[in-house]
Amino acid sequence: MRRGRVPDLLLAALLDGPAHGYELMDRLEAFSGGNWRPSPGSVYPLLQVFEDQGLVERQQAQGRRVFALTEPGREQALQRRDSADPAGFTPAPHHSQLRAEMEQLHVAARQLASAATSDEELEKAAAIVRAARQALYRLLADQ
Repeated sequence: MRRGRVPDLLLAALLDGPAHGYELMDRLEAFSGGNWRPSPGSVYPLLQVFEDQGLVERQQAQGRRVFALTEPGREQALQRRDSADPAGFTPAPHHSQLRAEMEQLHVAARQLASAATSDEELEKAAAIVRAARQALYRLLADQ
């Protein structure tokens, strides 16, 4: 995800109504078809910037802090909505393949963690995952 698009996407997500940060992350993940989820470290600072600029206001709803668009924020969100096109979220086929393999690895590790009958099995599993992580970093270093 290009960094410059995140503010537009976040404002567009608020067009669906007031929300707290994690709800906005869920909206953006759904908007991207599950291909991208922003981190709290990108969402909450942007919400603070929007609040400082008068684009959003902080409210309390059901004991949670939520953010709602102000009138100037709504106008800006409507203007920027066109740049928040989900077509830019289609990952390359190899990205999808890597993501699917990572999800399958996660499922296998969780199954082993719940079915393991000894600490030795868990240590072996941790060693396998550690070796895979190290191999990925070696591949990254070779680029």
